[in-house]
Amino acid sequence: MDEDRRAFLDDLLTTPSPSGYEIDGQRVWVDYVSQFADDVTVDAYGNAVAVHEGSGTGPEIAFTGHADQIGYIVRDIDDNGFIRIDAIGGADRTVSKGQHVTVHTDDGDVSGVIGQTAIHLRDTGSEEYDDLEEQFVDIGATTKGEAKDYVEVGDPVTVEARVRDLAGDRVAANGMDNRVGTWSAAEGLRAAVENDVDATVYAVSTVQEEVGVQGAKMVGYDLDPDAMVAVDVTHATDNPDVPGKAKGPIELGEGPVVSRGSANHPNVVSLARDAATEADIDVQLQAAGSYTGTDADAFYTSRSGIPSLNIGIPNRYMHTPVEVVSTDDLDDVAALLGAMAELAGDVDSFGVDL
Repeated sequence: MDEDRRAFLDDLLTTPSPSGYEIDGQRVWVDYVSQFADDVTVDAYGNAVAVHEGSGTGPEIAFTGHADQIGYIVRDIDDNGFIRIDAIGGADRTVSKGQHVTVHTDDGDVSGVIGQTAIHLRDTGSEEYDDLEEQFVDIGATTKGEAKDYVEVGDPVTVEARVRDLAGDRVAANGMDNRVGTWSAAEGLRAAVENDVDATVYAVSTVQEEVGVQGAKMVGYDLDPDAMVAVDVTHATDNPDVPGKAKGPIELGEGPVVSRGSANHPNVVSLARDAATEADIDVQLQAAGSYTGTDADAFYTSRSGIPSLNIGIPNRYMHTPVEVVSTDDLDDVAALLGAMAELAGDVDSFGVDL
């Protein structure tokens, strides 16, 4: 991955963007794609769409990722100044205690920690994980009044943002889900622009996927392209603590993951696989018998049905502060999207032939 693309990825990963509070993250994305897109628009809720205007003879295809991340929200402040929280999205209660966090307020960021009673003071051996509603953030305040001088109910809270390079091509950070998807959509668009493809290509960064694919519902209705590709993380199950029944074929560093079944339209699946062959990119296959759990689930039922596909990026430790991906996988996903954009210009229709 070259320096410019890596700097863009790091900027996305270090800009907090919890569901419903994506503005800062979307600004990073919009600033980047504005350098090469023909036009960039933003809707009322902050979904951002950049476009390469094709020759006018090809179809319209959209590459999408979701901008939002899981997090917490200030639910209440107790008399001693401790902050009670709720989840934003699928926050994992087993990894939250003992974390540095930031409360994002209208007046600026406030540092805090999610408290964890010291091991010396706990009854060990039969411990259970507290629900998030029972956990608390300590910002150092000693009274409710003092805490309310800093934060208020409804402020979002995120785990401290860090990006760490591991061995080889591996990178760890919170929020890989799904900054790597919005990064890929932008880089797929950039490839389409550089190759001046005939198809009209959109890159989309949606909001509020983690709370019910809400942004995708808005974009799918408004944009209505001929095909949509939702790029999101998927579980790499090659770490040693994954239970046997959850083990699957997806490995970190082995390439993009093309989903088959449910929302994944067979003709868009074929486009992806043909593009991978043309570009000499290895892909992995994943079964999605009932749903994908991504924005593709909203896109394919928008309007009268948009042929859609979920392309996955292998990710270890999803919904934790230490998600791990391979930058080689990211480069391959971007290259795959670029190859799909080139082949899409030759497609007359993505509909099934009966």
